[in-house]
Amino acid sequence: MSETASKGMDDILTIEHLQTHFTSRSGVVKAVDDVSFSLQPGQIMGLVGESGSGKSMTGYSIMGLIDAPGQVVGGRILLRGQDLRSLGPEAMRRIRGDRIAMIFQDPMMTLNPVLRIDTQMTEAVLAHRDVGRNAALAMARDALVRVGIASPDERLNAYPHQFSGGMRQRVAIAIALLNAPDVIICDEPTTALDVTIQGQILYEMQKLCRESNTALIWITHDLSVIAGLADTVSVMYAGRIVESGTVARVLGQPRHPYTHGLIASAPSRNMRGRPLRQIPGATPSLLNLPSGCAFRSRCAHATEVCGQTPELREVDARALRCFHPVTDTEIEAV
Repeated sequence: MSETASKGMDDILTIEHLQTHFTSRSGVVKAVDDVSFSLQPGQIMGLVGESGSGKSMTGYSIMGLIDAPGQVVGGRILLRGQDLRSLGPEAMRRIRGDRIAMIFQDPMMTLNPVLRIDTQMTEAVLAHRDVGRNAALAMARDALVRVGIASPDERLNAYPHQFSGGMRQRVAIAIALLNAPDVIICDEPTTALDVTIQGQILYEMQKLCRESNTALIWITHDLSVIAGLADTVSVMYAGRIVESGTVARVLGQPRHPYTHGLIASAPSRNMRGRPLRQIPGATPSLLNLPSGCAFRSRCAHATEVCGQTPELREVDARALRCFHPVTDTEIEAV
């Protein structure tokens, strides 16, 4: 969706200062720490970062799927203006799979191993739609075709164990598409798929967003997928968003040293015969984060001022959490 087309449209999902903590004997883990963003109808947002940065926990928090000892302790989750945090378990169950859906990295988090595929898919329809079983079966068959599953009638009568891992993932994606929800959260759903099928799924997701105005959050560590799929991108590090904006600006001209490091370390950016570039060090433990900027122990730009906590601010037409943005000269050197 173009920036011009999106102007004036109401946000379909608004996340305000979301905080999700896990309490342990060793202390409190701030898995999601003051995360805010918004989505408009039809918009695709990429949520990227290393493992442990808080991407998936942000998705689970939105869906209300945080189990003890975890808890959403602050912020608001507004779906068309309705705060999902104010809803009880039963009301939230009615919304999941209908107005908001999630596709998990592991398809067996979606599929029941002892039920046939037709039973699982029709139940997903009948739980939210006043239609007959035949209509629900037709919707299920169409969804399987959309994700590239051949012989859909035969596959509907099969059990999950009769599918390969990639096929199970496609079924999980089809279930999420069934009710054309307002928002779909995708937690690296194409990891187990080959490149051809991945391309087909990405095309179907873009088509869905374009035709039905469904908003999409695509969680991944693969920047190349985001470059071809998303409208905007938010980069997470240690539970916080450190840079966000349009894909063209953030990936084309990264200003945060972490974003710059992620892009520079992509294999396609490196010369044959030379060692791969990498971000030095490792992601700090969320139980023992350094004071101030969490990235400063790995950052070549860090100075004394980085001992203070940077706030998100507007820099070069994007939101940025950094005291020392990357310069154009450094970007061109990659």
